[in-house]
Amino acid sequence: MSNIIEELKWRGLLQDIMPGTEELLMKEKITVYAGFDPTSDSLTIGNMVPIMLLMHLQRAGHKPLALVGGATGMVGDPSGKSAERSLMSIEQIEFNLKGIQKQLEKFLDFKASENAAEIVNNFDWFKTFSFLDFIRDAGKHITVSYMMSKDSVKSRLEGGMSFTEFSYQLIQGYDFYHLYNTKNCRLQVGGSDQWGNITTGTELIRRKAGGEGYAFTAPLITKSDGTKFGKSEGNNVWLDAAKTSPYKFYQFWLNNSDEDAKKFIKIFTFLTKEEIEKLTQEHDAAPHLRILQKELATQFTTRIHGKEALDLAIQTSEILFGKSTKEALLSLSNEQIEEVFEGVPQFTIAKSELSSSLSMIDFLSEKTGIFASKGEAKRSLQENAISINLEKVKMDSIASTDLLINDAIILVKKGKNNYYLVKVK
Repeated sequence: MSNIIEELKWRGLLQDIMPGTEELLMKEKITVYAGFDPTSDSLTIGNMVPIMLLMHLQRAGHKPLALVGGATGMVGDPSGKSAERSLMSIEQIEFNLKGIQKQLEKFLDFKASENAAEIVNNFDWFKTFSFLDFIRDAGKHITVSYMMSKDSVKSRLEGGMSFTEFSYQLIQGYDFYHLYNTKNCRLQVGGSDQWGNITTGTELIRRKAGGEGYAFTAPLITKSDGTKFGKSEGNNVWLDAAKTSPYKFYQFWLNNSDEDAKKFIKIFTFLTKEEIEKLTQEHDAAPHLRILQKELATQFTTRIHGKEALDLAIQTSEILFGKSTKEALLSLSNEQIEEVFEGVPQFTIAKSELSSSLSMIDFLSEKTGIFASKGEAKRSLQENAISINLEKVKMDSIASTDLLINDAIILVKKGKNNYYLVKVK
């Protein structure tokens, strides 16, 4: 069998590993799990690291279990958090679980002949488990001093931590113990912030079942500037198109720095070492072409949103960077246009102000304020520096309702990269 641990090491997907794990994976095919808490009805690309771990393990012949935490989601994982999470209702958790399950099916093979993936929900075994039974059956096997030694607990002691969150590691540990008994699951994987919770599970398996559980984690991924991976301009990058559009999703990958792209191409694709080295050489020879970023953006957008969404994302990107046509612009909805040009200066005028007698100079200056004076507008028009809806306009052009896109928008471009969005109401 191939050495999956060596593979994960060179990809930058291995941080902590329990002794014997590498030998176990080399010796036999086993069942492995990673957990996902239903804090939303969609995963983010921050969840992609444990997903990639499960995908690599499945491709190596092992059986993956994706645990969606219907029970742990009611408690809230304190790992890496500086404050208590808000508790969710059972109805909200159920709604979130359905969305997450649909997304996981895009990555894991649930129809494989020998090692088909499964989704398990820890609410199924906790819903009839009374509190007294739990502290008798699980709590007596783990000491308070052991739980207090975990980083997720120590980092929160000064600011305060509820018993609810303090108990989280014991609940997650019991998940591993339960899956060990019922699914012969012998390995748990996750991000490095989960190491304390995961090892509590291996300890329960050792003390309560007399067995041996294994574990390894991947490092938490950060960008080269130190910011958290998975966020764009302060917002999460979601896998759900309703939360993060395919265009913004594509742009997230496209806008990564060269340094990050060289790291992420190994972490988030299945390209071989030779293929990545070749792509990197091509990228270094012509970095302005952003070869690595485009490969990342293409692979992920296609996998999650499909080829049609990828094509539209590329098309809208080309509009932004002046490599497209008026016809392509006209094919977009108002929402898509506003999304592409989010952050550019915007102006609003009444539809009644547009007419066959309104000069382009007056439109650009008095009516919209794009130019501070008629003289500035005139000079730009004389220099052939003004485009309306991606088409050059002359000084004697008029600004009538014929310019409207979807009866509501006019796109003005000055020079190469200065855009202005005029909303007409």
